[in-house]
Amino acid sequence: MNTYWLEHAWLGDRVESGVVLDLVPPDAPGPVPADEELGDGTTPGPVPPGHLLAVRTGVPAPPPGAVRLPGLTLPGLANAHSHAFHRALRATVQVGSGTFWTWRETMYRFAAALTPDSYHALARAVYAEMALAGITAVGEFHYLHHQPDGRPYDHPNAMGEALIAAAADAGIRITLLDTAYLSSGFGAAPDRHQRRFSDTTADAWAERVSLLRGDSHTLIGAAVHSVRAVPADQLTTVADFARHRDAPLHVHLSEQRAENEACLAATGRTPTQLLADHGVLGPRTTGVHNTHLTDEDITLIGTSGTGTCMCPTTERDLADGIGPAPRLQRAGSPLSLGSDSHAVIDLFEEARALELDERLRTRTRGHWTAAALLRAATADGHAALGRPEAGTLAPGAPADLTTLALDTVRTAGAPPLLGAETAVFAASAADVTHVLVGGRVIVRDGVHVRLPETGRALAEAVAAVRDRGGR
Repeated sequence: MNTYWLEHAWLGDRVESGVVLDLVPPDAPGPVPADEELGDGTTPGPVPPGHLLAVRTGVPAPPPGAVRLPGLTLPGLANAHSHAFHRALRATVQVGSGTFWTWRETMYRFAAALTPDSYHALARAVYAEMALAGITAVGEFHYLHHQPDGRPYDHPNAMGEALIAAAADAGIRITLLDTAYLSSGFGAAPDRHQRRFSDTTADAWAERVSLLRGDSHTLIGAAVHSVRAVPADQLTTVADFARHRDAPLHVHLSEQRAENEACLAATGRTPTQLLADHGVLGPRTTGVHNTHLTDEDITLIGTSGTGTCMCPTTERDLADGIGPAPRLQRAGSPLSLGSDSHAVIDLFEEARALELDERLRTRTRGHWTAAALLRAATADGHAALGRPEAGTLAPGAPADLTTLALDTVRTAGAPPLLGAETAVFAASAADVTHVLVGGRVIVRDGVHVRLPETGRALAEAVAAVRDRGGR
């Protein structure tokens, strides 16, 4: 048994001081019987390696042999929406002005420059950057499937498996949301930039994705890129694929007003209505952005239990707009958070921006508590990625932990009992000191243990993409 003593810990609804976590070592030969009741009076079944065995509060000093974690420890953060290769665009797309659609042209150039090897190198460094920010699981919205001219690789999932290997190398969990992207817009053939994204039909997409395999750190999910990229008569194929596998299903939804207008012109339906008509909405589904919605759209999303992943730093970077997150949550849509285009990788900033952007829009304060925003960054984010057991410090949960320093220039001064408020409204990714995933130390004292020179790895990986034409 491995034991950690947490100076302070956020336990979902409060901060406790002096918390001991006992966990089954990640290299243990098998599960260990639980010896502690859950909050509902039940006990979990045998606890697998790399999971929490017991959580004890009110322990004023570290027990003998315990590892001391000073600061505030949270469950590992969940980045519910990522395009790893967009990290190479950072700063480049900040030059000048433009729109989402002009930004997209730059993005296409970088996408065309990637190979399986260069994508692995880039994604490994990006996922290490995520680990340094306290992220223990990522939802990778993956659509770079084929060679730039559209021809499949000899190994048809070479790009997706490069991402899976990159996450394993960086030590974080991944839900590979393999994305159907079949059209340039409402039935039109993919343009020259999009040929490598397309499997030509949803059936061919499903056949390729069926070859992918998950493991304890990898889940295989599905995604509809958008209603413009998957013809309406093929949406059900993607939804059925996810349903039959009980897999998470994500979709870019109403990110741009132009997409809504095109959808109405082509189908007479809003994107949300079209997805509802074809069985895409539901508790396993997460709409990403959900920015420009009608009242009926919000009702359809909420009553179906469809989640909403907000990506505030990208939505403001691209001038997309501020989505109706409070109304969606009140309607029944669970909220999660993503860093999307990686303008920054900082889930604390995403959580903070969700509240602060809404304050700017409404000119009122206090739409969410700090605890509610942390739940979006942890438990509800993991649930959106198909891991409902994660995102909590409780017996039987994965031993995925993130520790924040409470003595930096950003976090010092507030009482520890206000740790949730400090994390959301003051802390940044730079304040993360320790990260465990499945009981294994991935970040120690602010350094990634597997990729200690993460900055250099990022610089080299981005330069390699630029040198191949992503300028």
